[in-house]
Amino acid sequence: MKNTTECPKCSSVAIVNIEGERFAGGAGNNIPVGSFLYNAVKVDRYLCTDCGYSEEWIDKKEDIEKLKKKFS
Repeated sequence: MKNTTECPKCSSVAIVNIEGERFAGGAGNNIPVGSFLYNAVKVDRYLCTDCGYSEEWIDKKEDIEKLKKKFS
């Protein structure tokens, strides 16, 4: 949906982007990669407002590298 701007399930173009966030205590849509909150990788969501299908994306290459290092 991020790249096509169309829902793969229902073909709707009613897509919203919910940006990842980091809040105190680890709350928000993120993946912790270190012991400090600012190290958490933000995960963006793309949601079809017609059928409810959603996808999660990590947009920054450097964040993907952080995840590879931690989880590989």
